[in-house]
Amino acid sequence: MIYWEIFMAFFIPGIVGYGGGPASIPLIEHEVVDRYGMVTTEQFGEILALGNTLPGPIATKMAGYIGYEAAGIPGAGIALFATVAPSLLAMVFLLGLLYKFKDSPRVKKMTLYIRPAVAVLLGALAYQFFQSGAANAGALHTVILGVGSFFLFERSRIHPAFVILLALLYGIIFLS
Repeated sequence: MIYWEIFMAFFIPGIVGYGGGPASIPLIEHEVVDRYGMVTTEQFGEILALGNTLPGPIATKMAGYIGYEAAGIPGAGIALFATVAPSLLAMVFLLGLLYKFKDSPRVKKMTLYIRPAVAVLLGALAYQFFQSGAANAGALHTVILGVGSFFLFERSRIHPAFVILLALLYGIIFLS
């Protein structure tokens, strides 16, 4: 039964997660935390942070890790397959149709309407992580890390890998 739950937890977000890995992260979080209880919200945040430090698609990295934690190597394989299966099926069966209508104004308009929904889902996920961080590390540390990261990303244009390393150092120094 756990293998079926792992498959569904990653297959469904792969189907409805239009926009790639970042768009499916809140959907994956709902499935593995709320629906199946494979990990806690805090663990999911840590897995997401770890996944962001590694190269490659975020959804597959998270699927492999969560699948392995839930059911070992077979669980990791099932989660990885379930993550890529919707895209694989769509590529195989719908490639001709997509190619035919790729320049359609209706398709382009539909894409523009989906972007705000993805932004709201990512905002809700960020808010949940902020709440979790404030509860665990304290509001002051969470605000310092959030505001500091924002300024390093947006104002100083520092590479995200260095911002993550600085946040890790901050955590080691002030939160251990």
